[in-house]
Amino acid sequence: MMSSNEIKKSALNHFASSGYDGTSLSVIASDVGIKKQSIYAHFANKDELFLKIMEEVLIQETSYIKSFFSKNNTLALEKKLFQFLQQYSKRYESQAETRFLLRMGFLPPTHLHQQVIDSLYNYYDELEEILIEIFTNHKDSIITPVSEAVIAYIGLCDSVLVELLYSGNDRFQRRLNACWKVYWQGIRSKEE
Repeated sequence: MMSSNEIKKSALNHFASSGYDGTSLSVIASDVGIKKQSIYAHFANKDELFLKIMEEVLIQETSYIKSFFSKNNTLALEKKLFQFLQQYSKRYESQAETRFLLRMGFLPPTHLHQQVIDSLYNYYDELEEILIEIFTNHKDSIITPVSEAVIAYIGLCDSVLVELLYSGNDRFQRRLNACWKVYWQGIRSKEE
């Protein structure tokens, strides 16, 4: 019997590479060796399958972020924030979850737009809380108020991730390096 996890894994890969509209349940079914109708034993429709994957990817991404900053706790703020952004290009190349999140975050299915955006805002709120704690622990390293530094960092993340999604790693690196220098010079304490 086909498990819902196998269906979700196939669907994740297809959504990440072809988008919502470019992915059919027939292709997913063929990929896992079942008939399209068998998917309905696990998911009511394509929307339910998509939203379930979105939910799981956001949970996984939040877990990754917490783990990344925990493992890199002893690094200086500048290094850990820059490395976090650098990791995205590697994760984008190697993980369907990261490709899915970026693609669906910036190009959500039109009819699911509000549900996707609501989920993303919850994710961004959680990311902001994580970052506020990190920046607060390093507040001597910056001259900008913590909340402003965090919001600007999230804006920087969005900017470079759009470049990664649309233009690839070379342009992502170019934008990241230029934006990072200006961002860090703008928030860092002069004693740093």
